[in-house]
Amino acid sequence: MPTLPPIDRVSADDLMSLATERGSSPMQVGAVLFLDTRAGLDTEVALGVLADRIRRVPRLRQRLIDVPIGCGRPAWVDDPDFDVSRHLSSRVCPAPGGEAAVLDIAAGLLGTRLSRSRPLWVAVLVTGVGAGAPASPDDRAALIIVFHHVLADGMGGLAVMSSLVDRPADPLPRKRVNRRSGVPITTIHPLSGKGSGGMPSVSALARDAWAGRVRVVPQLPASLARAVGGLLALRGSIGAPRLARTSLNVPTGPRRRFVSIRLDLGRVLAVGHAHNATVNDVVLTAIGGALHGLLEQRGERQETFVLSVPFSGRRQAAAGELGNQSGVIPIRVPGVGHPFTRLDAVATATRAAKLAPAGASTALLGPFFRLLARLGLFQRFISRQRSIHSFVTNLRGPAEPLAIFGCPVTGLVPLTGPTGNVTVSFAVLSYAGGIEVTLAADPYTCPDLDALRALLEHEFAALLHP
Repeated sequence: MPTLPPIDRVSADDLMSLATERGSSPMQVGAVLFLDTRAGLDTEVALGVLADRIRRVPRLRQRLIDVPIGCGRPAWVDDPDFDVSRHLSSRVCPAPGGEAAVLDIAAGLLGTRLSRSRPLWVAVLVTGVGAGAPASPDDRAALIIVFHHVLADGMGGLAVMSSLVDRPADPLPRKRVNRRSGVPITTIHPLSGKGSGGMPSVSALARDAWAGRVRVVPQLPASLARAVGGLLALRGSIGAPRLARTSLNVPTGPRRRFVSIRLDLGRVLAVGHAHNATVNDVVLTAIGGALHGLLEQRGERQETFVLSVPFSGRRQAAAGELGNQSGVIPIRVPGVGHPFTRLDAVATATRAAKLAPAGASTALLGPFFRLLARLGLFQRFISRQRSIHSFVTNLRGPAEPLAIFGCPVTGLVPLTGPTGNVTVSFAVLSYAGGIEVTLAADPYTCPDLDALRALLEHEFAALLHP
């Protein structure tokens, strides 16, 4: 009788992603890869190449199953009906093209809930992007990848991407030809079929769950230490007075809109080095000033902002080690004063925050959020919270340029979205000497997103080009 592989459970950190998905917007993240297609791009061949590379990431062929009560956490199993054509597609960019049109498509994908009956991801190849000019529609394309947060955090998402892009040993993509007729094959028959694993029985799930509880006992001291670290990480928020009401915290709906800003990484690093600060410190400083300016334009006054910033519990991830290993720390960021004075204050605050173990806050927030979810109170909680103003994620992406389908990747835009009553959030990703800052907002509760982008560009100019 064949031996089934070990049961692959979600982690405690993964459970937090599932428990917090109680609002109108799903807990989904992703990225947009902008491609230089002047050398040519065959859509069918590209989708075939992508379908073949899915083999490199086992998680992309697995679905998440709920288990009976007493059988532990949800588990990942191979999808016996996996068909990559349900996850891969292509479309032509709507006129007039350009990055804004691609980001609108991405916003729609991010807001469309992925089915739990299938692997939790989708990818769309957008052709004819151009630069917004009708004379050059074939100069650029874009690959949009969206997945559920339980599948991977930011580090895991980068691992997935690195498995899909071109490698030195990969053959150049080319149109396949029928050996008998010599006619090009224009339809790619995608990867499908069962994986190597099987569906565990209820008894196997129960035995594994009890074995897991026994294995946890020796880890209790480490778990207690992590909880103490979580208290240290959140000490500025626990017992702190609620934030004053502002228009930044209004319950959001399901729609999202994205805009982005590109920066020179070398310049940001130079400014940060001069002030004993990090890239993240420079970004947080600019965001604080921009949010102050936005509220001022709205007739509101707010001089400091609390930004929830995730810190990863690992330096890198592999395609076989996805999931979530991160925690969040609230950072108090000034919005007024000289830019470099504010940068010094932010750098001091983040250095103090990093004294706690990375990811430790999840040891406290995770159980609390899961309890609220079970009681049916989580949505009420996040729709009324007044502990943070916004979310800011920051990832270090590939330092060297990438290519996919033989096309250079000219831009890498991170995708995430605000939840609860946070109307606007920020995602930051470095790539090949540049930094992409994505602003994500509910277009109804933050209709002036373009104004916020202009304010953020002004703040970066004051910091980087004084």
